[in-house]
Amino acid sequence: MSLTVFLAVIGAALLHAVWNAAVKGGTDKKLAMGAVVVGHTPFALTSIWLAPMPDMAALPWMAAGLALHMGYQLFLMRAYEMGDLSQVYPIARGSAPLIVAFVSVTALGVHLSGAELLAIAIIALGIISLAAVRRADGLRNGRAAGMALVTGMFIASYSLVDGYGARISGSPLGFYAWVALVNSVLMALFLMRRHPGTMRRMAGPAGRMIFVLGGGASFVAYALVTWAFTQAPIALVTALRETSVVFALLIGVFFLKERLDLAKVLATAAMLGGAVLLRLAR
Repeated sequence: MSLTVFLAVIGAALLHAVWNAAVKGGTDKKLAMGAVVVGHTPFALTSIWLAPMPDMAALPWMAAGLALHMGYQLFLMRAYEMGDLSQVYPIARGSAPLIVAFVSVTALGVHLSGAELLAIAIIALGIISLAAVRRADGLRNGRAAGMALVTGMFIASYSLVDGYGARISGSPLGFYAWVALVNSVLMALFLMRRHPGTMRRMAGPAGRMIFVLGGGASFVAYALVTWAFTQAPIALVTALRETSVVFALLIGVFFLKERLDLAKVLATAAMLGGAVLLRLAR
């Protein structure tokens, strides 16, 4: 993994944590998630105009990726209604690199060095260890953890699909822009059908801010990751991207007033160590 790809994925990780915090911090999770996804629209349209048209051979991959992104968003929205950012986010993101690495090595014939596999394991286990986070009442939130784990399965699935689809398309930005545009339309239709009034509230001050800032951060973050999928092994990109948990943890503690304890500090140190090892691995 080159330094350019490494820095691009770290930047994407920061942006990803920011928009997740915006969703979790909002009082209306459906409004916040909807504003982020529908907020992709202007950025997707601009990218479609600027980027080359993806090869038609990538169309099945785009359709599969679209379905998986929708599933991910709906499960993540539900998970945030149940649990803290500092619990839901780590489990969802931490399970994904392990799944992607396992499938890549066992089913797709991808070769990863021992140091790379160790780095992936350190990052993922550091993230998943945060599942031990307890609620204010001292109880583990099992329902939120289960929902977050299902979300992680969606993340692993769309990462593999988008990675291979972007390579086949010949236009990573064009590939993702079309997926994002159709996804935003489907999300708008879903909200109008199942949660009437949400789209109207999106026009208010809070909705507009998340639409612009959250939508922009989310689109740019995954556009960078989609490009990185074409430059380095998908398993490595997925693992490094999940260092976003470090940023999410800091946002949760300092801005959302969630509790910081020794377990979170040790898990964060493990994730950072894994990221360094991943950068140095050959």
